[in-house]
Amino acid sequence: MPELPTGTVTFLFTDIEGSTRVLHELGDSYAGVLAEHRRVLRDAFARHGGVEVDTQGDAFFVAFARASDAVAAAEEAQSALRDGPVSVRIGIHTGEPMVTEEGYVGMDVHRAARVMSAGYGGQVLVSEATRRLVDDSRPLRDLGPQRLKDMTAPEHIYQLGDTDFPPLKTLNQTNLPVAASPLVGREDELGELLALLEDGYRVVSVTGAGGSGKTRLALQAAAESVERFEHGVFWVPLAGLGDPQLVLPAVAQTLGVRDDLAAHLADRHALILLDNFEHLLDAAGEVSRLLAAAPNVKALVTSRSSLRIDGEREYPLDPLRDAEAVTLFLERARAAGRTLVPDATVAEICERLDRLPLAIELAAARVKLLAPAALLERLEQRLPLLTGGRRDAPERHRTLRATIAWSYELLADEPRRLFARLSVFAGSFSLEAAEEICQADLDALGALVELSLLKPVGDDRLLMLETISEYAGERLDEVGDGDAIRRRHAEFFLALAESANLTATSDGEMDHDSVSREQDNLRAALDWALAREELEVGLRLAIAAESFWSTASPMEGYRRVSAFLEQGRGRISGKLLADALRTCASTIYIVGEYERGTRYIEQSLDEYRRVGDERGIGHMLLRLAVEANRVGDRDRARALALESVESARRVGFRRGEPLALGVLATLECAENRPERGMELLERGAALAREIGFTWWEAVILSDLAFYALELGRAENAARWAAQALVLARRMGDRQRLVQGVALRAQAAAAAGDRELAGHLWGAIEAEEARGRVGQWEDYRDEFAVEFLSEASEEFERGREAGRQLTLDEAVEYALGGGDA
Repeated sequence: MPELPTGTVTFLFTDIEGSTRVLHELGDSYAGVLAEHRRVLRDAFARHGGVEVDTQGDAFFVAFARASDAVAAAEEAQSALRDGPVSVRIGIHTGEPMVTEEGYVGMDVHRAARVMSAGYGGQVLVSEATRRLVDDSRPLRDLGPQRLKDMTAPEHIYQLGDTDFPPLKTLNQTNLPVAASPLVGREDELGELLALLEDGYRVVSVTGAGGSGKTRLALQAAAESVERFEHGVFWVPLAGLGDPQLVLPAVAQTLGVRDDLAAHLADRHALILLDNFEHLLDAAGEVSRLLAAAPNVKALVTSRSSLRIDGEREYPLDPLRDAEAVTLFLERARAAGRTLVPDATVAEICERLDRLPLAIELAAARVKLLAPAALLERLEQRLPLLTGGRRDAPERHRTLRATIAWSYELLADEPRRLFARLSVFAGSFSLEAAEEICQADLDALGALVELSLLKPVGDDRLLMLETISEYAGERLDEVGDGDAIRRRHAEFFLALAESANLTATSDGEMDHDSVSREQDNLRAALDWALAREELEVGLRLAIAAESFWSTASPMEGYRRVSAFLEQGRGRISGKLLADALRTCASTIYIVGEYERGTRYIEQSLDEYRRVGDERGIGHMLLRLAVEANRVGDRDRARALALESVESARRVGFRRGEPLALGVLATLECAENRPERGMELLERGAALAREIGFTWWEAVILSDLAFYALELGRAENAARWAAQALVLARRMGDRQRLVQGVALRAQAAAAAGDRELAGHLWGAIEAEEARGRVGQWEDYRDEFAVEFLSEASEEFERGREAGRQLTLDEAVEYALGGGDA
């Protein structure tokens, strides 16, 4: 074989699309077709200096010293195959791999293969790294950033030529997390896991010791399965939950479902990845019942033990194979700044670590200071090898714990103390939180990151993996200030939640994002407060997240507040009790339990009156006005809303007036006075804008667009719908975004632009297929009936194109009037 290019190398991967189908279609003639396909490709690659690295079946892996040669070879190959019986997809990526006796080693090889797998037969895809090295004369079409199935950060992808193909086969439409690096090894296990998901098993549980790579393998299997599940693949991280009752609410929150999860999933074909289930096994029965109600939904579970439910297939995960373990060690050592070669010492290190991925990562992080021989010597003192036989899962877990302990003991005093304190966090955390709660300094944090005891996630957040966090938590009390750290954690997140202005009687800009981002830490703080009977801290925190509970997880919010009320029965009174009852009303009412919600409203109002809280009184009067309007008592609704306005003005509750104006406007429109109703809505929108009440301004603007359409004012409706969309995008409110796109589509239809209307409606249908969109389903049928009753060729053409859009793209399209 010719010598492999070194230094900067461009990799080219090929694959025949639908090769199994082609084999069946061509029968005995397939062998000759395959031979001709290989001849054509080899001729094109050789003419441009390509070196064949590997070939498997119908696939090629070729290396080029120059990116331009790889692109030219791909162009020539596709041209020669264009009219043939097979269709080939090609992916090209450039990097700086290591060269060993076995060939190329490095993540760039994996990435090149992933670029290829995103495409279609006849298509050539090129990475950003390759594009930068190719002259501008090549016709490269920008396909934008794409999340490839290796799950790492998005890769900017380009297409050679201007032929139209379907959307790339990428992860852009999932909530699967971005991985730090591609999966190393595990090809056989991945194939076996995918086969189990294709079989009749409803639940596939990947089990094994902590640190064995269960989550990474399951995430990769989920990524590979995206095209097989019509209604989506959803990752539900459970490590931050402490209560089995929160498992199904976490699933519902991930899917955007606020009421009946089973009904939502009943006719959907989806995969739900329940990650880190071992501490929530009491919820296994609920998972089983959910799947029984949803026959086309499957669950992929990671856990240290199986769920023991009907339809489950356990998949015990063994450690890495010898060569895979060595490759992982070399990759992580390279990331730490040291290039090593595979040798007996590295192999011995991996064996000493039971070939557990997390243990290998922790050890490899030390090679910056310790040569492999010195590293092995230290490990030998802590981890004597078994003389024979295989280790079982408990023994492997002891190996991992010993590796973590070894890393911990090598830390200096300050990083060691910080390591223990950081266990107080559930899930990821911000630098600010680490500094304030744990007195962290950047040097100590940097040391923990460098040693793989912490992982950066996003721009300014960090994460301690669950297995490591367990060990750190055991050390927390040893440092002598565990109770103080836990209290500071609760108080920090109480302050954060209260500053987000998410209660019904708050003023100021609402900050849903900060509370949503920290929801695992809020739950941990609430669990601590309930366990320690810290009633005031816990109840204030549960109340502060009122709007978060209402929009994301209403029944969880209700249970949280109720638990503190029950614990503090007879000891909670005054404004705190009134606020708690109001939060119960908010969470119960929004899921449709109107009678119980109204009882809470009345109890809260009584308590506010008892303490003379005018702001609370005014708001609960408005709640009663909404209920009166719901049951058709418009006179009472109007009287209560007007009383609420007067109350808000008296006490300077700035949100109160625009809220009440919205209710009064609804009453005017219901009584056939739309002009007066719209006048009130415009006043309410102006007031909401003035005080930064963004959420309510978006609601009112949507109402204005709706009533403008009722009056045949398409231009005004389009303007108000666009303004509502801008605000909803700023807040990240998926429900409001979908509603805004629908209103913009209606405005387009009313103006005679049926193709734009179809385009936007198709995008909404695609978004609905990805998961339920809150209360949108309560009124989406009204939109659907109107659109589908007026379907035309132009509408259907736009609708088909719109189904290829993401929600973000649909919003851009709506705001650009179809030009985006």
